[in-house]
Amino acid sequence: MKVVNIASGSKGNCTLVKSSLATILIDEGLSVKQLEERLKLVDVNPNEVDAILLTHEHSDHLYGIKSFLKKYKNAKVYIPSFVENYYISSIISLPLNQIEWYSNSDFFIKDITVSSFILPHDSRFCVGYSLFINDVKITIATDLGFISNETLNNLAGSDILFLESNHDEELLRKNVKYSAQLKKRILSNHGHLSNTACGEALSSLVKTGVKQVVLSHLSEENNTPMLAYNTVKTILGRHNIVEGEHICVDVAFQHQIGTIFNF
Repeated sequence: MKVVNIASGSKGNCTLVKSSLATILIDEGLSVKQLEERLKLVDVNPNEVDAILLTHEHSDHLYGIKSFLKKYKNAKVYIPSFVENYYISSIISLPLNQIEWYSNSDFFIKDITVSSFILPHDSRFCVGYSLFINDVKITIATDLGFISNETLNNLAGSDILFLESNHDEELLRKNVKYSAQLKKRILSNHGHLSNTACGEALSSLVKTGVKQVVLSHLSEENNTPMLAYNTVKTILGRHNIVEGEHICVDVAFQHQIGTIFNF
């Protein structure tokens, strides 16, 4: 089994999960050319892709899906069935014969069990995913304004957790390029998760058995990989949790693939 983040950030998101039978992408916010180049780095043929699990309709998560489906016709895009009640032009334009609408219950893609859960974000819909392969749980939760107890329950016990660590609140507030309205949106309960909020959530999740986290969806304007890592590490330390011993903290990148996790 192989798990790797292909891209993470406001310019495109994609994560690969590959089992012995199935190849799944979570989101596809890159151009097809970019995706093909990065999949080649991890020895994955795009023709192998069985499914794309869509988290929400913002362009950095679905930009490349239509073109990918047109070129690789064996792939399907999985979307929550309640989205059919909304008019979302970016989704309606996708080829209907390659859309799989799923309900709230778990579903299967070959040997992978998929479970989705709602996340609070300023979009028509937003979901996170947990993928179960034998006794391994991989969870992706980005684009969320806060972490409720219900969300914590969905993240609990993950062997690998991709969790948003979008911004440093001080950098965001001092950013003269951002309007007051945009800052308010990002900081709201339907915006994005800060480094501090991510660290506090992880301090609880370690107790559930989470051993590996990948800090994801970092802002290029209001964060840096080192700042996100150090903030989370410091918060964990305040809870007597030692990074590298009780939990390993990694960071996903926008312009290169992340760490390849093999099981």
